[in-house]
Amino acid sequence: MCGRFVCDIPSRVLEELFAVSAPPDTPRRYNIVPTSQIFAVRSSEAGNQLVQLRWGLIPSWAKDRSLTGRLINARSESVHEKPAFRQAIRCRRCIIPANGFFEWAGEGKNRRPLYIRTRTGSIMAFAGIWERWRSPEGEVLDSCSILTTTANSLIRTIHDRMPVIIRPEEYGIWLDRAITASEKLKSLYSPYPSELLEMYSVSSLVNNPRNDSFECIAPQN
Repeated sequence: MCGRFVCDIPSRVLEELFAVSAPPDTPRRYNIVPTSQIFAVRSSEAGNQLVQLRWGLIPSWAKDRSLTGRLINARSESVHEKPAFRQAIRCRRCIIPANGFFEWAGEGKNRRPLYIRTRTGSIMAFAGIWERWRSPEGEVLDSCSILTTTANSLIRTIHDRMPVIIRPEEYGIWLDRAITASEKLKSLYSPYPSELLEMYSVSSLVNNPRNDSFECIAPQN
């Protein structure tokens, strides 16, 4: 799964990668947790746009916010059938930029956090879906989930799931709202290659959602 991730990406990089307009000073986030407002790229009639979404999808038919924080991930194997996701995967897909994500190894008091990133330091693009919810009082909230797939051989040593990571040449396909066929999209759900990633131990600071500094991703011996 993906329950914590990092986004420390300069505005100019976001603009170059995703053809969007970004604020001049994007925040540095080293310990993003569910229910946070996160950056996402989605398409519109005017082109790609960079927006902020609540992480934890609320289906449009939900009566209240009670699902907030529960639907942070969507399994790629069932996303096209699940009532909470099947409409969003057809026409409300997004890309969630990240530098890397966290997982934990071990059990109980022996659990230790690890940080996973690309070996080259290139940006990850998580496959996401988003939904618009309106409360009975008229409040509008846009929220999202990150798709997951089976873990590659590196991640499998600590967890059986990992986020779906979209390659640059696939950005256009994923964001194209005219593409609705599940078979066309399913071709993007393969695990990201192990040889392109690296994983290392980090401080237990990341265990506390209130900690959000570079120390959260600093390598530990």
